[in-house]
Amino acid sequence: MDNSGKAKQLNAQIQTDSSNGEEPPKTLLDIVLTSLDDSKSESTEHIDISGKSSVADYMIVTSGRSHRHVSAVADRLLRDLKDEGYGTPKVEGMPACDWVLVDAGDIVIHIFRPEVRDFYNLEKMWNAIAMDETGGA
Repeated sequence: MDNSGKAKQLNAQIQTDSSNGEEPPKTLLDIVLTSLDDSKSESTEHIDISGKSSVADYMIVTSGRSHRHVSAVADRLLRDLKDEGYGTPKVEGMPACDWVLVDAGDIVIHIFRPEVRDFYNLEKMWNAIAMDETGGA
């Protein structure tokens, strides 16, 4: 499933029912996923960390193809968050653009170059924590 499909699926899960036919307001998660999709980030994964961390409710991990693409994805995300009224989030890693972290409050977004993402493998770490909590093997 591509990023836009994930955004629509997640938005459907967390939206309230709108019986008057109006489109519900965009959620922070929808704004982030749509922005990442619009900037052509790759292999976007979201991890629900609510209850596992007091830092945020969701962690998004995505990739850019190069230093320049990572920078462009981060810039677009920051602009989209500001345009939607979320202000300017805290950002780390912009000078090198190997790994940019955007702290949008309830959502923490990691934008990696593929080699750096493979090295740190955050998804595996958080999935292991989730398996330990559920008693999985």
